[in-house]
Amino acid sequence: MTDDLISKKELLDLTGISYGQLYRWKRKNLIPEEWFIRKSSFTGQETFFPKHQILQRIDKILHMKDGLSLDELADVFSPTLGDIEMSDQQLLDRNIVSLSSLDLLNEAGRQQSLYGLEQIMMLYVLERLLLSGDITQQEGLLLVDVMSEHYYRFRDRASELLLIRKMGVPTFMLVNSGAELYFDPGVKVVLRIPLATFMEELKLKLG
Repeated sequence: MTDDLISKKELLDLTGISYGQLYRWKRKNLIPEEWFIRKSSFTGQETFFPKHQILQRIDKILHMKDGLSLDELADVFSPTLGDIEMSDQQLLDRNIVSLSSLDLLNEAGRQQSLYGLEQIMMLYVLERLLLSGDITQQEGLLLVDVMSEHYYRFRDRASELLLIRKMGVPTFMLVNSGAELYFDPGVKVVLRIPLATFMEELKLKLG
């Protein structure tokens, strides 16, 4: 667990940001409250952060803050896009999906004339994971089903996508960010990705 966390002192030393910047960004909702994890240490109480997520977020803030105000950045990092609908052609024109992802969606029986937020997000995640080679097309069908059925439950909450395998059989899960999960020894966690990462990328694509 400690390998996945970084202390506040280590974070400030590593990134070169100040204590004041860190807490200003927290007040502006650039860094989620739930990432500030209080734990007991030999010096008393100490603040830790999910290492990969906080380092990635600070890197994005530092690279984007000269072009956007803190309020605009907060909108980019907020968990929702608001009300939006797009057609197949609009998604293709914006390079959010490719024809192969739409074909897979059609194979899953979930193609429609207009897509709302949850479907656009699902398609973007599908596209990214297929392009990266992290999932197979067959696993893509499972992803489509799980996100189509359950992603709306997490629309306003920080959540993570998990892909696990047992004896070669894949299963996708959606869970609250930071949730502690325990599996039997035969289960391998293949992917555990914060969906906020995809949402941020999607917002930038949609402008």
